[in-house]
Parts: sequence; structure tokens; C-alpha cells
Amino acid sequence: MDGISLADAKARLSELIDRVEAGDTIDITRRGRPVARLTAVARPRKRIDLAMLQALTAAMPKQDESASDLVRSMRDGERY
Repeated sequence: MDGISLADAKARLSELIDRVEAGDTIDITRRGRPVARLTAVARPRKRIDLAMLQALTAAMPKQDESASDLVRSMRDGERY
């Protein structure tokens, strides 16, 4: 969490908003004391369309080898 004076916040508001959108929290101070806090607005999560998810997974081809064997072959193939 960063702190910035009110005068600096006025001059750099666009930059501060960009930082807040990226996940930072910023305290705004007046005469060295925190008076406000900029944080991102919590966005509601979108619901997952279960029918679409099931259709997507049903359309995916079945794998012949286990996930561990696949990762092992990918790892070893890059090594040698």
C-alpha cells in the first residue's frame, strides 16, 4: 500500500487510477495523515453456463496417456 499527498494525487490522478485497476491500494494523505484510500471496485463474478461447459468438455478428444505421463514426456523431450 502506497501513500501520496493530496496535491500529488490531484496532479497524477490518471496514473493512480491505472495503478488501482492493476490491484494496488493507495492512501491519500493531507499534512502527512491518511484521509482517503483508493481501491478497485469489486466486480461481480459472471455465472458459468453449465450447459456450455459440458458441451465444451464433451467435444474435447479423450487423452490416451495420463497427465503425469504427458508432463513427463514434455519435460524429457525438451531436455535432450
